[in-house]
Formats: sequence, structure tokens, C-alpha cells
Amino acid sequence: MTFVGKQFPNLEVDAMNEMGDTFKINVLEEAKKNNKKVLLFWYPKDFTYVCPTELHAFQEALKEFEDRNTIVIGASCDTPEVHFAWLNTSKDNGGIEGVTYPILADSNRNLSSRLGILDITEEHYDEETGFVTVKGDNVTYRATYLIDEEGKVFHESVNDMPVGRNVNEYLRMIDAYAHVQKHGEVCPANWEEGKDAMKADSKGVASYLSSH
Repeated sequence: MTFVGKQFPNLEVDAMNEMGDTFKINVLEEAKKNNKKVLLFWYPKDFTYVCPTELHAFQEALKEFEDRNTIVIGASCDTPEVHFAWLNTSKDNGGIEGVTYPILADSNRNLSSRLGILDITEEHYDEETGFVTVKGDNVTYRATYLIDEEGKVFHESVNDMPVGRNVNEYLRMIDAYAHVQKHGEVCPANWEEGKDAMKADSKGVASYLSSH
């Protein structure tokens, strides 16, 4: 199912930061109470290969997100303790030392299950024992959610495990959505900040407008 145009799920999840603090984060409330957009990105596992490149890439762009009134939150199904170990491992050794945004530890998979982003290829229920066996790693794909100040999802995307994300595309998406919010115009394909936007007239015909 898609959450675009809908409220993000109202769930608390354990989280860890670079200081070793374990706390709860409700992504929906983070957006609403702070009147900020949220970029939430999920990755499969700590201590892997593509994943640290993504976490470092989001860290390098963190100021650009903050300048756009956007909170960045990472997430996986690892525990807070595993997150903290990874946060204390140097980049040269495959770690994410230097990452300062919080990372959700959805080890009970409550939120990732609700979002439908877990790698489960098959489930089998054994009537005799009552046990459910699962095929797949039961970890998340590379899913990304952009959430506005009211807690509504305005973008979501899901990459397969081997394919890393382009951080700049999320900056562009935030710029475009902020332009729509401010000016009531629509943004055509490949729109970037400073380019012309579009507005439909009373007959539904779109026309280009000078950039603001």
C-alpha cells in the first residue's frame, strides 16, 4: 500500500544517537510538533556495504536538509546497541562514526511491517504447531519517506537492496513541494529551484510562469 497523501503511521519506535542515548521517536509527532518536514530513510542492515555510504551521504547533506526545515532520520531493524556499535566504528572500517542524526531501531518491526517494506518472500503457517516460518531476510528495503509539517507523506520510494539512493533527488523533491506549498503552482519534470513553474488556468490548461 502507499502512504502518499496520507498521514504517516502514529507509532513510537526506539532510537539511538551518536551519544549513546536510547529514546523513543514518533515520526508523525516529530513533524507536527516541530512544524518541520521529515526525511525518513530505511536501510537493510548495519555493518554492511552500501548502507554506510548512504548514511554518510545523508550526513554530508545534513545542513542542506536543515536549511530546508527538514529533519533527517535513519532507520533499520537492528537494535539500539548494534546502532551504537556502528556509530563508534570508523568510516575506514565500514562504520558510521560522525553521523549525528538519530537512527530508529525497529527491532520488533512494528513500523516497518505497517509500512510494508520488509523483505519477506513467503510465509507459511503450520497448523499443527502454530508456528509461522518466513522466507526472506525480514529486513527492510531501501525505503524513503518525505513527510510534511502536518504529518502527511508527500513522497515515498523503495529501492531493492543493491541499489543506493541519490541524496540530491530528495533535496529537489523538498524544494519542489515547498514551492507548491508557497505559491500554489505545480512543478514540471526535472524542475529545480529557480526554474519556471506551471499554473493551470480556469480551463485546466497549464502555462509556464516566471520563477519567483
